Amino acid sequence: MSMDCSSNASCPAHSMEDELPVQMEGHGTLKLVFTVVSALMVGLVMFSFGCSVEIRKLWSHFRRPWGIAVGLICQFGLMPLTAYLLALSFSLKPSQAIAVLIMGCCPGGTISNVLTFWVDGDMDLSISMTTCSTVAALGMMPLCLYLYTWSWDLKQNLTIPYQSIGITLGSLIVPVAFGVFVNYRWPKQAKVILKVGAIASGILLLVVAVIGVVLAKGWNMDVTLLLISFIFPLVGHVTGFLLAFLTHQSWQRCRTISIETGAQNIQLCIAMLQLSFAAEHLAQLFNFALAYGLFQVLLGLLIVAAYQAYKRRQKSKLRRHHPGCPEVSYEKPRETSVFLEEGDEVTVTLGPLGPEQQHRAVE
Repeated sequence: MSMDCSSNASCPAHSMEDELPVQMEGHGTLKLVFTVVSALMVGLVMFSFGCSVEIRKLWSHFRRPWGIAVGLICQFGLMPLTAYLLALSFSLKPSQAIAVLIMGCCPGGTISNVLTFWVDGDMDLSISMTTCSTVAALGMMPLCLYLYTWSWDLKQNLTIPYQSIGITLGSLIVPVAFGVFVNYRWPKQAKVILKVGAIASGILLLVVAVIGVVLAKGWNMDVTLLLISFIFPLVGHVTGFLLAFLTHQSWQRCRTISIETGAQNIQLCIAMLQLSFAAEHLAQLFNFALAYGLFQVLLGLLIVAAYQAYKRRQKSKLRRHHPGCPEVSYEKPRETSVFLEEGDEVTVTLGPLGPEQQHRAVE
């Protein structure tokens, strides 16, 4: 805010700050719980997922960054545009519209890496996309906010949380780097760590969802914002998948980009809201950010459940057609040559298989 209240004891900003601890006691509990859980996920899970990353494959994504480029277009093209259209469609108040737009301009969050693992996505691409989007947020967040709000009459100054972005980047790169090193030096031990991290990430994902559902009963939130917090990540997942599909990415990369697009960094959004808004708006806007985080976890769990069900169905179908084969492995289709050079490898991908592909997979 640009108002000057330094010498006025009756200033509304001061009075609201005095009342803030009482009014937002429930929010403080929510923030503490989600912060602790997020810290555990960033530290432990990212280290274990780093154990699945190979330097050669990771470098190939930076050498030919088609997947990263599509992901960045989704992250800083589709998501801010979706936020802007949602704000206009629901005729939101200025503070609410800006909060939705801030969420749309945030980079990808760590939760996307957890979900990507459980849908057999490209972990190298997921981690590189999260890293690149966090770095790009240093410039793209203020640019997107300026482009979409230049015609609005803002009553507050928007402040980019550069320190929080730096902390997020460090908490992502450091544990992943240790995981990559462990995978390089001790590949057998890295597989064990990855299995433990996969189980831990699944448990933490469920804990976040359960805690969010239980504590959401005390939320005092506008119904419109609650509806948007559900629609927004869903639109992100769908549009991200469609853009990846239209650019001829593999099924594995389509799933990865879809999850990366819909899963935003909630901590950065909360930090920016706290820096940019007065106390009278914070409670409701914080609740919107937390509701978005809750719904993106719930939607992510639905995506994982649907994928695992589809995967089991495909295996059962192949076993019925080939009862003599005890184990079924999927063929690894190659991407279009536009995106991969000859000799590049593609990790496992699951998509619709024709009869010939099924027969070759069983052989």
